[in-house]
Amino acid sequence: MDVPRAAAILYGDWGTSKAYVIGLAFAVAGYASFWLIALMCVLTALVGINYMIICRLYPDGGGVYASVRHRSEVISIVGAFLLIADYLVTAAISALSAFQYLGVPHPEKFAAAAILIIGLLNLLGPKHTGGLAFLISVPTLIVVVVLGLFSLPHMGEAIGHLQPLHGGFWSNWAGFVGIVLALSGVEAIANATGVMRLDPGSTDAQPSVRKTSTPAILWVMIEVCIFTALLGLAMHALGGLQIAHGDVNAPHAEGVRDYMLRYMGEVFVGGALGPVIGHAFGIAVSIVFALLLLSAVNTAIVDLITIQFLMSRDRELPNIFQRLNKWGVPSAGMMLATIVPMLLVILVKDMAGLADLYAVGVVGAIATNVGATATDRKLPIKPWERTLMFATFVVMFAIEMSLLIDKPNARYFAVTILAVGLILRGLVQERRAKKEAIPSPQLIPEKLPVDLAPALPKEPPIAVSVGAESILCAIRGTGRTLDFALKEAQETGRRLYLLFVREQPFMTEQDSKRKWQQDEEASEVFRVAKEKAGDHPPLFAYAVSPSAAETIVDVAATVGASRLILGTPKRNALINLLRGNVIREVSNSLPEEIDLLVYA
Repeated sequence: MDVPRAAAILYGDWGTSKAYVIGLAFAVAGYASFWLIALMCVLTALVGINYMIICRLYPDGGGVYASVRHRSEVISIVGAFLLIADYLVTAAISALSAFQYLGVPHPEKFAAAAILIIGLLNLLGPKHTGGLAFLISVPTLIVVVVLGLFSLPHMGEAIGHLQPLHGGFWSNWAGFVGIVLALSGVEAIANATGVMRLDPGSTDAQPSVRKTSTPAILWVMIEVCIFTALLGLAMHALGGLQIAHGDVNAPHAEGVRDYMLRYMGEVFVGGALGPVIGHAFGIAVSIVFALLLLSAVNTAIVDLITIQFLMSRDRELPNIFQRLNKWGVPSAGMMLATIVPMLLVILVKDMAGLADLYAVGVVGAIATNVGATATDRKLPIKPWERTLMFATFVVMFAIEMSLLIDKPNARYFAVTILAVGLILRGLVQERRAKKEAIPSPQLIPEKLPVDLAPALPKEPPIAVSVGAESILCAIRGTGRTLDFALKEAQETGRRLYLLFVREQPFMTEQDSKRKWQQDEEASEVFRVAKEKAGDHPPLFAYAVSPSAAETIVDVAATVGASRLILGTPKRNALINLLRGNVIREVSNSLPEEIDLLVYA
């Protein structure tokens, strides 16, 4: 993942927050809301700086679950379940906000349907999420900049309407805590450091992704802070806004709290270029933010599936959360990541209600991560960085306590998620203890008559004659492609490698070390291939990889293949579009000296 894609994934969460947080702030503080928005932007910048440090320290994954686990498994579990609560509400609030901007009737029903469709698409393991987020973020950024430019002439009027904060400290603190929503994306990008492009000069043994993570966070942080503050101030130029039962009414529109940017676009652009163009710009604002918000739904669902999968692999959740369907996606994790946000958006229906649930998870996860990192004396952190990080922890901890005390629904939601998660963990630990108490019989593994190439594609192949030409055939079955490859090797006298790639979007260290003997499908394919080969046995290679195409190209180059044989996929056009075409991806990356032969 390069800088633009990493920034796009972060922008899909951070950047969308301005779509609803500005209106929520006005509903809390009226024409004094800019001061709360400004404080939130300061906190956003503070958290962003902290996560630049965390991403630098944890290039293999700096999310709360991974970075805290070496300190305390219990604390990492608590942080992980708070993060799960955050992602669940992120999916719900993003979907609801998308259809609020589109202005459809009963937006909660459309939001639930959208979450269901996105969840079902994830059953197929869609690829190129970062690329899609990048394509959507570009027009969104353009619209935000245009809206900001049309807002500038109204700054004098906005400052004239600006009022000081009223009420005491605790009243304003409660208002500030209620709008702290623009933060959760940092956990998403911290979790993604393990798939970011390595810095020049760094290696897999000593990785560094600072040149990817730091600019990605920095540029998105600058955009979010500047334009959220700018548009938050420009909102005060709108005269006649009134707070009514927690919502915001405008002179010619009611309930603009949840689509404030669209209303601002219609007023500011319409006032400068005419109502027709203003209305058209309002539609453009609605469409681009709706698409980016739905992209954020997809990111939240994928992150939910990933963290459940990793926790199941670490024996913190039941095994059902790591069972993969035929497309390499954990079905149980996908169902939970889809059904719970659907229920939330249908039951709560209101942006303010979801916002209360939303903040408790993200604030708790961030507080856990920065607090554990700041107090870890083994980490190479400069004194000023450690001081800044601990100060951030104190602020985030105070916000979290305020949420738990003053927001009963947030408290019930967080406690429910933690209780369910800890019960599941307890059941896993109990079952594990019972299994370990039962003595298992000593099994003598059967020696299988096969030649074996390494399970990891980057290790050197065995028994390769220097200078000998070879053929690599990537197979997933025992059909005609295998027969053709065996025949081709016999007729040309070339050494044949048969490669079986278990494509799995969600990977752990255990997966990378898995042997083909542990894969029933691969074992059966290799057994049949051995029988068909007769006196000309091939060498077998096996790999578990998040990208079949990249692994095939790597193995072809490693074994020095002069020809690569692929079979045509037995998938329909829709699935090829969603998951990517392996043949096309291989063709684009394959070295020129290796011939590609597609057997149909």
